[in-house]
Amino acid sequence: MKFKKIQLKNERLVFSILLITLFIVFILYYNFVFSEVLSRNSFANQMIEIADENENPIFSVQRILLYSSANAIDNSDDLSLKNMSISQYTDISIYIDNLATISELTDENTIRELYIDNISMKSNADIGTKFLNYKNPLNFGKYEDINLPENNRIDFNIVNTNSENENHDYSNPTFYTDCSNPISLGYLNKDILTNYSATQEVNTVSFNGKVLQEANVNLNDISYILSFRINIINNLGEKFVYNMSLNVNLNDDNGSIYNGYVYKGINASGKEYQFFKEM
Repeated sequence: MKFKKIQLKNERLVFSILLITLFIVFILYYNFVFSEVLSRNSFANQMIEIADENENPIFSVQRILLYSSANAIDNSDDLSLKNMSISQYTDISIYIDNLATISELTDENTIRELYIDNISMKSNADIGTKFLNYKNPLNFGKYEDINLPENNRIDFNIVNTNSENENHDYSNPTFYTDCSNPISLGYLNKDILTNYSATQEVNTVSFNGKVLQEANVNLNDISYILSFRINIINNLGEKFVYNMSLNVNLNDDNGSIYNGYVYKGINASGKEYQFFKEM
């Protein structure tokens, strides 16, 4: 039996179709197999590079101070304590360590820009109006009215030398490039209770945390979790971030705000307090 030899009328066309088919197969292989392998290797290398860069952190949180109290504002015309609004506040000081890795001041461990964003305030009950903003450190531990920051972001003015701040004006967000002063913030939960009136039996009011007990404010309702992101850009233009989360319990082992105030210091240590260098 003889087989007929297949003859192609247009061998060039067939060859072209074969090349196109092979090219399509190559593209599909590259997109679904080879490129995925490259992406994995690239991602792994990037993670290794990021880990190496953050092995010895340039900036870290060193210490956190929290002072919590309350205040009552008498809105009555005759100051009769018959129409008061009650607010709770917490003053926060955050100290930054920039000398743990580099013992002297350089462009790498000094600050060119500092701002706070991604602000979130959550409590167990929707009571009052919550604010977080810069607070003059000279008023630490004192009641002060606070407004929301513009665009939900707190931008600090960076001071390079003492001569730039000769008048010690801390009324606006201020931070020294060498991290010699703390980040100063104020939290305020305003008008937790309004139209509060002192009873006939008690005709005096405590203008501190005791007023919360006098007004029967449940501390579990107004204890809160405060979170925000601290952004640092050093004088080399490198960016570092730290996501702060503070669980502020107004009735814990450090005492109760019902006693007047709660003062708490946190000595930060460990990787959880390190600023992360962005690549």
